[in-house]
Amino acid sequence: MNVPASALSALQRRIDDATDRAIAGGRMDGTVILVADHGEVVYRRAAGHIDREAGLPMRVDAIFRLASCSKPIVAATALAMIDRGKLSLDDRLADLLPDFRPQLQNGKAADITVRHLLSHTAGFGYPSWEPGDPYRAANVSGGLDQPGVGMAEALRRLASVPLFYEPGTSWRYSMAIDVLGAALARVDGGLPGDAVRKYVTGPLGLQDTDFRSVDPARLAVPYADALPRPVRMTDPYTVPTDAANGAGTTFAPSRILDPSSFQSGGAGMAGTAGDFLVFLEALRQGGGPILKPETVALASRNHIADFPVEERDAGWRFGLLSGILDDPVAARSPQTRGTLQWGGAYGHNWFIDQARALSVLTFSNTAFEGCNGAFRDEIRNAVYGRAQ
Repeated sequence: MNVPASALSALQRRIDDATDRAIAGGRMDGTVILVADHGEVVYRRAAGHIDREAGLPMRVDAIFRLASCSKPIVAATALAMIDRGKLSLDDRLADLLPDFRPQLQNGKAADITVRHLLSHTAGFGYPSWEPGDPYRAANVSGGLDQPGVGMAEALRRLASVPLFYEPGTSWRYSMAIDVLGAALARVDGGLPGDAVRKYVTGPLGLQDTDFRSVDPARLAVPYADALPRPVRMTDPYTVPTDAANGAGTTFAPSRILDPSSFQSGGAGMAGTAGDFLVFLEALRQGGGPILKPETVALASRNHIADFPVEERDAGWRFGLLSGILDDPVAARSPQTRGTLQWGGAYGHNWFIDQARALSVLTFSNTAFEGCNGAFRDEIRNAVYGRAQ
């Protein structure tokens, strides 16, 4: 470890202060925070509640619904299969999933590759509550809601909606990793979870991470942003994303307990912060035992050229695993250029700053504050010693 004792104490104090303020102020309900410096865990804390109404404190081994933190795990599974010659970035989706035939706006068949899926340049999107949303009209499930919808039906609904653009011509965060998970299952046999266990979670020894909750007693109760404090989610529950037009994201917390629900590669896993840190550290240290170092390097480069991103993603590009920090000034971030980062809608955020040998994650049970609220940046700034 390269952190002097005095600096380590200051680091712990800064993160503690930021966490305590967020919980006391009613913005956060419960969280687990882990910081690894050069491979050594220098900060570990469970704060708040795993179940506020029952008075149960958060625990370090709590299991969280991962939402989009599922994506890098499934993406790494695809990359591991590529390393082993079972797949390639240029494989056509039409060959991998011949029954799944999404179309362009003009009705022509789309030519989608594995590379398009991994980089979110395939043309898919996500359901929202925005007026006229075609996914809502087709009752598409984004992997967070609608327990009991199976894979075949989920893909049928998704394919019924024309792509937003021709593959490879733009970028849009999307259900591409759900489609990828289905393709991996078809190539390797079984379900998406079988491939994930074979190539990623199994080799890394991640016992608590799966497309089901391995121990419901440790499953964190999910909460949604509200005043004066987060509110316990009902089932289903829609968290607003744009009050002006009624847009929002719908969650069904019971989905993780329903084995008939399709295994959503983009949003359907559950796991612990400790497991996820092992995964992040494997990537930071070059990919072993799941990926080749050159594959991690390839995945950590910009794969979306200069395609436009949303305003909130200024300074960020996207690779084959996650977002990539391209311009720290534009992003208003103290992180090093090349930092990998992403989150999960149930309330999570993580990053790997390779240049500083840092892996940091905050898993929480508060949507969306823990994912893209002020808490995310407050913890990041506390790690770097930057003023709030």
